[in-house]
Amino acid sequence: MTRTAPLSVCLVCNTAWAIYTYRQGLIRMLVAQGALVTVLAPRDRTFPLLEKMGCRCIDLPVASKGTNPRHDLGTLWALYRHYRTIKPDVTFHYTIKPNIYGSVAAWLARVPSIAVTTGLGYVFIQQSHAARVAKALYRFAFRFPREVWFLNRDDLAAFLDGRLLAHPKRARLLHGEGVDLEHFAYTPLPNAQHFTFILIGRLLWDKGVREYVEAARTLRARYPHARFQVLGPAGVDNPSAIALEDVRAWQDEGVIEYLGEAHDVRAHIAGADCVVLPSYREGVPRTLMEASAMGRPIVATDVPGCREVVADGATGLLCAAKDAASLAAKLAQMLEMSRDERRAMGERGRAKVTAEFDEVSVVERYRQTLREQTGVSL
Repeated sequence: MTRTAPLSVCLVCNTAWAIYTYRQGLIRMLVAQGALVTVLAPRDRTFPLLEKMGCRCIDLPVASKGTNPRHDLGTLWALYRHYRTIKPDVTFHYTIKPNIYGSVAAWLARVPSIAVTTGLGYVFIQQSHAARVAKALYRFAFRFPREVWFLNRDDLAAFLDGRLLAHPKRARLLHGEGVDLEHFAYTPLPNAQHFTFILIGRLLWDKGVREYVEAARTLRARYPHARFQVLGPAGVDNPSAIALEDVRAWQDEGVIEYLGEAHDVRAHIAGADCVVLPSYREGVPRTLMEASAMGRPIVATDVPGCREVVADGATGLLCAAKDAASLAAKLAQMLEMSRDERRAMGERGRAKVTAEFDEVSVVERYRQTLREQTGVSL
């Protein structure tokens, strides 16, 4: 029998901002092929932008902070009801709570699902009761998805070593979610009297913001021409969130320059000499892929995710995690390089991203998976 109804795909995340920021290429492909795309996430400022792209957006209750069972069961119940109503052909779950509760809800509603582990975050950074509970929930919930995607080998190994996958053969390595190389085009380094570092991302302690601030304090006297910028939302709904008051205090001290938020980060990357991400752990950080695509050298931590993007000494410099002194030393090394050395580093970064993280290949992976799961060719 010939199928007449359009393919229906749900994208579920703990923030709509992440869907809009990281998956525009996927959405454009689905919409262009006539698929019905539904985004389920807490309502935020990106709902109108997603709707403009052709998505239907549904407000989803997700309590990113804490582990209140009542709140989490509310998320599971809401997803179950939506899946029973929407009847999607496939749903993709991103981030911890959608991965766990969405996978269970999809199974209960008899909806095929795929879990995408975008980064293990606090679950694999901390040794806490909450982390142990989350691992137990992962172990239960990940028996239900058709496939479980990992963005880097370290995260896949952590799940396999921890026996968190009931069906190891369903694990897939995606190797990052890609970057639009045309949108993030190569841009020459700025030629200004000052030297600008920038940290881009949600302002979380787990992103190494404290270490970045401490390193900036250390370097200001020795390198008065160095500027330390921060771009991204503060006070977000996350256990590791940094309050806006802390950020303003650092700015009042004169140690950093807070740029607020931006839908389009390209002008900020173009204005920087080096992009910094001292994160404790990542999936594969989009910020670093975008920075390398635009030809910027990077300073990041030698942790899962970051070392997928940064070739130490070739496209950037890697420092120890949770170590402000190590970070300061690498920032100083970047400051001491000649402009030509930094330019060559950025050019090698562009070449690496082009070879390994082109969004086109990632979107094709989604296309093939949807064909395998539904029989529909897009």
